[in-house]
Amino acid sequence: MRYRPIRRNYEFGRVYAKGKSYVNPALVLYVLKTRGKKTRVGLTATKKVGHAVQRNRARRVMKAAIDEHLDYNIGGYDLIFVARGITPHLKSWQLSSVVAKLFAQAGLPDKAKRPDAPPSATLPPARRADPTQG
Repeated sequence: MRYRPIRRNYEFGRVYAKGKSYVNPALVLYVLKTRGKKTRVGLTATKKVGHAVQRNRARRVMKAAIDEHLDYNIGGYDLIFVARGITPHLKSWQLSSVVAKLFAQAGLPDKAKRPDAPPSATLPPARRADPTQG
């Protein structure tokens, strides 16, 4: 993890109360500009998402999609990503395009959009032709 996590309940509450939200059917992003120099990120998957296995998968997929777009030195922001019901059913490359759209809406710098960035995984991985199947 390149960014510092948001762990305390009052920190989440402050971002929810004072931050701006950006909504997508697969993900919600809360953004709050802070005075600090570091970016902090919180990942949330409520019981509405499903049981523990689905919530953990939602957090894992969100973390993979965020790592592709979030550069650790974008400035002082507190970001909270909230999973929705469809999140655990998506692949990380599908959620990556959602994160890119939310970053564009919020006006946050996107690491994947830089010219020196490696190609993003917004497309599904290419399948190899299996010679055993005909």
